[in-house]
Amino acid sequence: MTSMILIVSLVFSSILGVIAYFVLNRREAARRHTRTLSVIRGQAVAEGGKSDKEIQDKRRADIARKLKDSGNGPEKEKKKDGLKQKLVQAGLSMSVKKFWIYSILFAIVMVALMVVSGQKPHIILLVGFTALFGFPRFVLKKKIQRRQKKFLEDFADTLEAMVRLLKAGMPVSEAIAMASREFTGPIGEEMARIYDAQKIGVSLQDAVLDAARRMPITEMQMFATGVSIQAQTGSSLSEVLTNLARVIRSRFRLKRKVQALSAEAKASAMIIGALPFLIGGGMYLINGDYIMILFTRPLGQAWLIGSAVWMTVGILIMRAMINFKI
Repeated sequence: MTSMILIVSLVFSSILGVIAYFVLNRREAARRHTRTLSVIRGQAVAEGGKSDKEIQDKRRADIARKLKDSGNGPEKEKKKDGLKQKLVQAGLSMSVKKFWIYSILFAIVMVALMVVSGQKPHIILLVGFTALFGFPRFVLKKKIQRRQKKFLEDFADTLEAMVRLLKAGMPVSEAIAMASREFTGPIGEEMARIYDAQKIGVSLQDAVLDAARRMPITEMQMFATGVSIQAQTGSSLSEVLTNLARVIRSRFRLKRKVQALSAEAKASAMIIGALPFLIGGGMYLINGDYIMILFTRPLGQAWLIGSAVWMTVGILIMRAMINFKI
């Protein structure tokens, strides 16, 4: 029995060896045939060199890699945004140290007000924590969103104005300088920074990538990617900017359409969210002793906490259902 198994194994190994031999020989023959065709067609180069096709493929791969890096750069920086970068995105010139000083002063004022009003220690602690870490960052986030919204309102018009100058024969730097002079607000500030960066020797590609980090929105990243494509391939920048302006206006129309379609759902969500507070306030005005049981008794306080938790969950779910990112 053992000898039979050994014979079968040897036969099976021999068959596998023969198959592998023929496969390797076929691959080697195909490789030699390809090399011969390359020599015949004149595509072979000296030893250690590469064919024209390989050089072109390598060049395309390098351009694709650079464009990928330039396109993903703002996204990577966006993930690593710190407090300093957020202050820049909000258009504030204050330092991180000054921001924390203002936050601490605000927290001290709020804690003092809670102490004077005779609040409980856990409420004072919660208000102090919110005033130090929550409210200042919330205000900073709102300022960033307001600045980005103002930037988008003028961005398409800015691109079209730059296109008209480029078609008239003006250089890119002068078109950017014109945009910084003619447009006010965030768009003028960012274009002025790009122009100033070019004056000190920074390339246009790097300048717009820095602007995309200061203004981390999709439209600005598309602008930076378009300029990178133009720098790498030498394509027409006016055509790129024209297409980008058309895309931005299409996105604006789609956003407004979504806002119009979701207006009813947003109004319903606000009414449902405000209904418990309105009913509670009405009950307190009609019969205050009846509603105060929820605040004075432990069981009522537990019900209030549970209701607040589930109310928050419901509001977050409704917010996720009616908010669409475009």
